[in-house]
Amino acid sequence: MTHSGAGRGFDLHTHSVHSDGTTRPDAIAREAADIGLAGFALTDHDTIAGWDEARAAAAGAGIAFLPGMELTTQHDGRSRHLLAYGIDPGATELFTALSLVRSARLDRAREMVRRVSRDYTIRWEDVVGEEDARTVGRPHIADALVAAGYFADRSTAFEMVLYPGSAYYIGTYAIETLDAIRMVREAGGRSVLAHPAATRQRKATTGGELTALAAAGLWGVELNHPENRADWLPPLVAAVAALGLETTGASDYHGAGKANRLGERTTPEPVMRRLCAGLATPA
Repeated sequence: MTHSGAGRGFDLHTHSVHSDGTTRPDAIAREAADIGLAGFALTDHDTIAGWDEARAAAAGAGIAFLPGMELTTQHDGRSRHLLAYGIDPGATELFTALSLVRSARLDRAREMVRRVSRDYTIRWEDVVGEEDARTVGRPHIADALVAAGYFADRSTAFEMVLYPGSAYYIGTYAIETLDAIRMVREAGGRSVLAHPAATRQRKATTGGELTALAAAGLWGVELNHPENRADWLPPLVAAVAALGLETTGASDYHGAGKANRLGERTTPEPVMRRLCAGLATPA
């Protein structure tokens, strides 16, 4: 791992147009360099489509790039997002599982658009635009509703139309979290539990749940995330320390899709170096 200068740390959770962000990977790299970050990870949902562009742009900007991905998983009936870093792109089992996730996500999105379109004038073409190969999900439906003038922003569209339990909402297939952790490990990567105390999860991940994930090979927990609730964090901080897990920080940047700003939360270089050591596809 090399980069120019100490920078302001590493933002290890960002999204581009290849999933539900609004920015191209090369633009994320340029912005990261402009604000003084030492490097960043691209972690689009269930895809590595932006890796090459991000890597080339980061090299040109003189900052580090860590290839990553955010996996759609579930454990004990609850959604768990798992950040996977440095995996081998040729890992057959993991990418076969992810192809099923993307296919299910596409089917789900089509059906949700069909339901939404009964009450709001949007079409499938409004949702996917020119990026038909990307990982399509609720944020893209929200963007179409915003573009059509129904809501001011993504968050409002989620609150009014796309929330779990609404008449328009459909659940989706996800990999079991314990299986995903194992597959990431066998693919030469390391896994970090994303935003474990985010308000949108309705309740924080528990110490007991972390114990099970750690036993499966979880490497770290994203405790420093702008959406984590401060009052939910103390038990998690204690559990992470007791289990010997690492702590990472990141913005969960989505461009214009979220208020989260690139680099507002970061991971320090010592943690980044431990994360990168021995990865199949390092920074």
